Amino acid sequence: MEQDERLLASSFGAAAVAYAEHRPDYAPDAVRWALAAAPGLRVLDLGAGTGKLTGTLAALGADVVAVEPDPAMLAQLRRAVPSVRALAGSAEAIPLPDASVDAVLAGNAMHWFDMAVAGPEIARVLAPGGILAGLWNVLDDRVGWIARLERVGGGEAIGPRDTLRCWRAATAGLHLPRAGGAARFGSPEQAEFAHGQRRTAESLVATLGTRAGMLTMPAEAREAALGRIRAFLAQTPETADGEFTLPMLTGVLRVRQR
Repeated sequence: MEQDERLLASSFGAAAVAYAEHRPDYAPDAVRWALAAAPGLRVLDLGAGTGKLTGTLAALGADVVAVEPDPAMLAQLRRAVPSVRALAGSAEAIPLPDASVDAVLAGNAMHWFDMAVAGPEIARVLAPGGILAGLWNVLDDRVGWIARLERVGGGEAIGPRDTLRCWRAATAGLHLPRAGGAARFGSPEQAEFAHGQRRTAESLVATLGTRAGMLTMPAEAREAALGRIRAFLAQTPETADGEFTLPMLTGVLRVRQR
């Protein structure tokens, strides 16, 4: 299981350009809520990818530093948000001093962290009373065609963390070490905030193609899965012709340092 997760986590670099182009940003209200309980606005965007969350944090006035382990993703981040200090590093080895940030935020990244190691590292860089928050963009599967897309796409394209129905259960314990050990953070709070992304059928296919499960599929299976999704979108009235708003929410898991 750990080897499979390492493979998935390391898959994004090869698709860094597509990730930067097609992945959505995060609902500003969700980011505000994540930061509302923090003692200040010094923020670490951890596992920052191509800067989707970094840009939102900067626009909201946070004093943000970004940390990303993948060189290709980090290069895209530096192009997208050149005003932000962006460092090579990981959740398990954060290149920042002790007590140097008031909040650590992770956009679609916390599920990759090894919290047995990352938990103490995050706690180390947080100031007293600091906040850890994970954010996930989830599809609103209360909408009929989204629920049908989930069935067509399969778990590699739309997994448990990717839908409104399942994201809370799938993320509720991600701040805890998997094998037990001392908890570094208090009880979790979760909330969702309305969001959306303008897409066409082709750009939504491209977006789903950047999911880790899709990137690690054998090429033939991946093309077959994308073909099924493309055919479904072409036959669905809401998506068949021109642009549409992809119905989404940004879900937030927020915990305070103990």
